[in-house]
Amino acid sequence: MNIFLRELKANFKSLVIWGGIAILFASIGFSKFSAFEANTELLAILDGMPPALLSAFNFNAFNLTTVTGFFGVMFTYFSLLLSVAAVMWGSEIITKEERDKTVEFSLTLPVPRSRLVTAKTLAAMVNCIGLLIITWGITLANAAKYQPDSEFYEFLSLSILALFIMQMIFLTVGIFLGCAMKQHKRASSVAVSLLLGTYFLSIIAGLNEDLEFLKYFSPFKYFNPAKLLHESKIEIVFVWVSAGIIAASLVGAYVSYSRRDLYI
Repeated sequence: MNIFLRELKANFKSLVIWGGIAILFASIGFSKFSAFEANTELLAILDGMPPALLSAFNFNAFNLTTVTGFFGVMFTYFSLLLSVAAVMWGSEIITKEERDKTVEFSLTLPVPRSRLVTAKTLAAMVNCIGLLIITWGITLANAAKYQPDSEFYEFLSLSILALFIMQMIFLTVGIFLGCAMKQHKRASSVAVSLLLGTYFLSIIAGLNEDLEFLKYFSPFKYFNPAKLLHESKIEIVFVWVSAGIIAASLVGAYVSYSRRDLYI
């Protein structure tokens, strides 16, 4: 069977599960917005919170009483959800052959290791795109009840593009770890730990201007939802940084997997 199609079939259940989580998260989030909508008292409560905390979680950049502003705050949590799924797919799609003791069968196929990595990477990428489309669709469906304006739709389109780039960053990092680590059982846990570490770095970077340099070490800071909304643009420097991380991770994955002794 074609390796790519085999991987799509094998990971379909995982896509359904993550899609269900995204639908549940979006539905619960937007259901809570009904209590925030046009609630001016909420703004007064936010004014009483520490400025550093507001800045760290972008509360000060959005008007939470509008559906556009509320989605701006939700963007961070969507990015975390989709990135965790991507990094787990990336790390597990390679290591599962060793985990499930099927790597010997894979090695007997008349294909080089590089083709195996390519097919698995493409399958994981399709999963990421599928989850992103589900997230996009459920967001549109929930937001439609509040009659959003054109600004919301423009913001959402840029946000989806930013989320896709973030998915590709963590997907390829996960693939690299899955290909490079000799202790295949630890690849997923290391990948998720790395992701969470960069997420906390993004929070720390938002607490103090002196720590702003940390944003270069966290993909969660590459695409600031406030700039996506208020300036309607993605910073090109972080697009190039993202492209560099993706390219380096893929090259590292191919090189390390072609040389590594596999656990049979």
